[in-house]
Amino acid sequence: MAKKQFKAESKRLLDLMINSIYTHKEIFLREIISNASDACDKLCYLSLTDDQVKLNRKDFKIELTVDKDARLLTVSDNGIGMDKADLENNLGVIASSGSYKFKQEMGDDAKNTDVIGQFGVGFYSAFMVADHITVVTKKYGGENAYMWQSSGADGYTITECEKEAAGTDIIMHIKPDTDDEKYGEFLESWRLQELVRKYSDYIRFPIRMEVSKTRKKEGCPDDKPEYETYQEVETLNSMVPIWQRRKSSVKPEEYNKFYRDKFHDYTDPLRVTAVSAEGAVTYKALLFIPGAMPYDYYTKEYEKGLQLYSNGVLIMDKCADLLPDHFRFVRGVVDSPDLSLNISRELLQHDRQLKVIASNLEKKLKSELAKMLKDERETYEAFWKQFGRQLKYGVANDYGMHKELLQDLLLFWSSTEKKPVTLAEYVSRMQADQKYIYYAMGENPEKIDKLPQTELLKEKGCEILYFTEEVDEFCAQTLRNYQDKEFRSILDQELEEGAEKKAEAAVDAHKAAFDFVKEALGDAVKEVKASARLKSHPVCLTAGEGLSFEMEKYFQAVQPDSGIKADRILELNVEHPAFQALEAAVAEDPEKAKKYATLLYDQALLIAGLTLDDPSGYTDLVCELMK
Repeated sequence: MAKKQFKAESKRLLDLMINSIYTHKEIFLREIISNASDACDKLCYLSLTDDQVKLNRKDFKIELTVDKDARLLTVSDNGIGMDKADLENNLGVIASSGSYKFKQEMGDDAKNTDVIGQFGVGFYSAFMVADHITVVTKKYGGENAYMWQSSGADGYTITECEKEAAGTDIIMHIKPDTDDEKYGEFLESWRLQELVRKYSDYIRFPIRMEVSKTRKKEGCPDDKPEYETYQEVETLNSMVPIWQRRKSSVKPEEYNKFYRDKFHDYTDPLRVTAVSAEGAVTYKALLFIPGAMPYDYYTKEYEKGLQLYSNGVLIMDKCADLLPDHFRFVRGVVDSPDLSLNISRELLQHDRQLKVIASNLEKKLKSELAKMLKDERETYEAFWKQFGRQLKYGVANDYGMHKELLQDLLLFWSSTEKKPVTLAEYVSRMQADQKYIYYAMGENPEKIDKLPQTELLKEKGCEILYFTEEVDEFCAQTLRNYQDKEFRSILDQELEEGAEKKAEAAVDAHKAAFDFVKEALGDAVKEVKASARLKSHPVCLTAGEGLSFEMEKYFQAVQPDSGIKADRILELNVEHPAFQALEAAVAEDPEKAKKYATLLYDQALLIAGLTLDDPSGYTDLVCELMK
């Protein structure tokens, strides 16, 4: 029979589809199996309305057959098959989809089937790995079988052939290996099994293949066993996704096993959330909060995202658009028949459905975490140790866009409770006249607890939140207030209104000493002032409004050459004996007074966790003053 030319626009179009549309060559098997599944679904649907169709769902199957010597890979189904006109329309016209037309003809009933294909190009992806394709098919109820053959863009032939039962065989002659491409991998049993489980595990018809297995020979002794290889037909796919089952019918250990196997984690998930939504967008989701942080979680190599399926067929391994950054630790799957896919079914079009799903999942995750915090505090604190920092980043990022969503999930260490507490719990314990949410930043709770700036508030019985992570202060500055209570740093801001006036009065009373210290220290400090926050300590260093010392340390760590520094404001306790000694020295021995001023400044630097410019000089000065 004479070769026919494709009715599409030529070799260029086919070359474009084969070489540009599909990113990964392995996708071809997903496409061919999806077409086989569609064929089975069409005949299954026909059986609902045609009493002549004697098959029922359990009779349908998809089979893979390999002939390594001939380099042939065959995918067979016993679905509806095609006649000559179908071959002309579906395989003779590139980008003509029989499945899409079928769904249009079904109208509203299309929702009850799992027909996947819609673009009509998936079949041609096989030319990425095959240099010749033969299709042998017979339509259900038809008398004749037909053979379609093509080696690519040069065209195709259709001839009559023999085939006993309805269905379709796709016979692909796999290309020879090259230095760059090892096409022979698609003739290996293990590789085909891997691809089926990756992309087509939830096709709802059994995908079967003969595989090699090993067993001990009968009759041989246990101490000297001999083994033999035999062939056995095995179903490669699980067919029914765990997320399609009712949650009440799934045991916790089943969810745990699914999570460990699917996401290659050695620990069980901390939380499992099943979602089933119908309406404007229909989808099912299974979300997991990991029990342990991945080793690469806070690195550039970590990729967020949920596995995305359309009718059980894997579309994307990690769809980042389904998760906001503040919930990037979540793993799971989303399956929807309503997604608008691109032509290669590899990437998702950024459409309304995707945004709706992502928004709903964000609300669901917030609700689940809030419920865990309320009802399972110990479990939530275990989660917080692993991923709490991510929620804080979520508050600080995007100019505080998500702070209202996340603020009630935050935990900070409490000076009075000696454990992590929520902002709501802190506010509920505030004293009647307390106007601010007090916090202090430091390396750890133990070191913060010893800071001189904490003494006055402790004496009053005020609770202080101890910030121990670099993001904490950014988080507080983004929130600004909680339940109309402003955040206030006890290290850098005045503790109460009117304190500034008290400090100014103290400076006026000891003006000569303060002027002397400022002149002695020069540009090392922006200001020298009387402290309204010190009790038993003589000195502390504050940064005032704006950049704090902890922020300075952060920027110096990530941008060492930036030169970003916080202001240095030296606060002196005028009631401390050390200040009185300094004041006396100013009048009697100015040189000694300069040494006292330097010593107090260096002590303030050490208390603030800042680096001394001359540690050796500091120790020499201490020794000199001890003589």
